[in-house]
Amino acid sequence: MILVTGATGNYGKATIDFLLKKGISANSISALVRDVEKAEDLKTKGITLKIGDYDNYTALVEAFKGVDKLLLVSSSDVVKRGQQHENAVKAAIEAGVKHILYTSFERKNDTETSPISFVAKSHIDTENLIKASGLTYTIFRNNLYLDALPMFFGEQVLTSGIFLPAGDTKSAFALRNDMAEATANVLTSEGHENKEYSMSNTENISIQEMAQDLSEIVGRQINYVSPPKDIYMETLTGAGVPTEYVGMFAGFAEAIKQGEFSTEKTDLENLLGRKPMTAKAFLKEVYTSN
Repeated sequence: MILVTGATGNYGKATIDFLLKKGISANSISALVRDVEKAEDLKTKGITLKIGDYDNYTALVEAFKGVDKLLLVSSSDVVKRGQQHENAVKAAIEAGVKHILYTSFERKNDTETSPISFVAKSHIDTENLIKASGLTYTIFRNNLYLDALPMFFGEQVLTSGIFLPAGDTKSAFALRNDMAEATANVLTSEGHENKEYSMSNTENISIQEMAQDLSEIVGRQINYVSPPKDIYMETLTGAGVPTEYVGMFAGFAEAIKQGEFSTEKTDLENLLGRKPMTAKAFLKEVYTSN
């Protein structure tokens, strides 16, 4: 029995779809959901729904009973995530889960000096908790999603270019769906016990190179400007972007600049059995369909 948490979210739902495509029967898959109405499509596919959330420890223990492999998709609540994940790991131990798989993140800097320490700490704490739990584990070190780039570029990217203080450092951004497919492959095969996998692309690419690719794709010049961080934050604030988003965008841009998402090695290609989607192919898909 495989249980996927966050099953109505993008990553969880995609992983379940890949499990079904691989021939895993629906009655061997459970999905942890908060809202049954949002999970109607899962129910239609024959997936067993378990009602609960990361804040309700008792519900988690009940949901995790009889589960062999638990895919713990990280919570989107950055503020409460540390405690929520602690609840999930402890519930997994109490329920007798055999193998826990966790979606963490790629990075180089584990300290509080990281520009994205506001999201990093709970991931690192969860990894440590899992490793100390005695459970068999697999940890996915997910790179920044290619899917997130249009959000960083902004809606006016094709008319006003890219304005992001990310410098010229290269990163190995990868597609969320590729990561989900690789996760499904790990869930349905052996030999992944107590391992950590780098879920990064096989190519490293800079934002400047992406601007060049985008120019080629849309047939006009898309400029990339990497302003000082304070100018960037002032500009976004002046444009009415909420403070928490300004801080998040600036933090991730600085992390890109510092090389947090550049990698020399990756396991994603091996786990997929093919090359992951390139940044250029992703940009072409997104910006030629609009």
